[in-house]
Amino acid sequence: MRILRALIAPWRNIDLKAPLRPSLFSRLPRLALAGVCSVLALAAQAACPPSAIASLGKPGAAVGQWNAADRGLLWRADRDGRTAWLYGTIHLGRAEWVRPGPTVQKALEQSDALALELDTRDQVAMRALTQPADPAVVARLLSGERAQRLARQREAACVAPETTAGLQPILQVMALTGLVARVDGLYPEFGADEALAVSARNSGKPVFALESAAAQLKMLTGDSEAEEAEQIDGALDELESGQLRTQMKELADVWARGDADKLARYPEWCNCLNTPAERRLMKRLLDDRNPTLADGIERMHAGGKRVFAAVGALHMVGPEGLPALLAARGFTVSAVPLSAQPPVAVPTAPAPKAAQRGGRNAKGAAKGSTAKSGARSAGNAKPAQRSTSAPKGKQRR
Repeated sequence: MRILRALIAPWRNIDLKAPLRPSLFSRLPRLALAGVCSVLALAAQAACPPSAIASLGKPGAAVGQWNAADRGLLWRADRDGRTAWLYGTIHLGRAEWVRPGPTVQKALEQSDALALELDTRDQVAMRALTQPADPAVVARLLSGERAQRLARQREAACVAPETTAGLQPILQVMALTGLVARVDGLYPEFGADEALAVSARNSGKPVFALESAAAQLKMLTGDSEAEEAEQIDGALDELESGQLRTQMKELADVWARGDADKLARYPEWCNCLNTPAERRLMKRLLDDRNPTLADGIERMHAGGKRVFAAVGALHMVGPEGLPALLAARGFTVSAVPLSAQPPVAVPTAPAPKAAQRGGRNAKGAAKGSTAKSGARSAGNAKPAQRSTSAPKGKQRR
């Protein structure tokens, strides 16, 4: 279970509230990396990163002061005299990324409906992710050294134990992975999907879900408790080594630049395909879900709606990506150039000392690649174009 989740699944996002200012946080729609719709109360510790709201209290940090710029990847898909839009998102971001750029905003305005992986404000649909886990399963999967490792990471993230204790074990760990990049100014609350949902609702557009929360939970837990345990251990490895934070920053920059070529080569640098379990997870997260996502978009389009579909950016690249799948279904698909310049480097805050443990070492670099170079779609889908690179020394790595 690797960093690819940031570009694939919205359930990795979590609600954050500053414990001393709870009334100030009426967040972008409540979500959770696992549909954790309850708020994660953060401990009031000096070493804790600021909450999303508290981060806006810094000088010059009011969202309205930033000029919106286009980020991410955008395609248009035409068929039957109507246009559908495909927008590759990331499920965390910076406060200055919240406002959609002019090209993205115009495409949304020209659409009749917004389609997301999940509608996280549909609390009935999201219950599958917030239901208490079977205590026997929790006891089997979160005991001994693994439970101690989780407790250390939870403390390092300033998360009170009771906020996640009743969740499915894999969700308890993923809730922490969504917080690791806060020290670098990256917050789940500022994810692109949720910003678009706010914009759509403010203009009276309906928001639809292309998937169900129950299906996403099944995808995460895998086919057995042993597989879920392996995913938990892998996530804890990344948290303890600091690798997750490093990759979060790089991935966010790749997305913000609209770097489709590097995104398509993700398997070459993600360090996420080292074991059979990781390869099975990648297949479940991408190849197995993309046809369902494409079905939903095509169904809405055939029903007469001009759809703006915003899903994790890794769903867009490669021969099995959504642009390619829609091209194979008779859509004329083309990349829409986005004019955003790469974001100016943001000084990196010192990382809190990682909670250590004994046992497994973080995995080595991934070998080989299963992705095609570039973001080319099948049929008549055209490759996405990259934004201009930032001058040396300005890009964050």
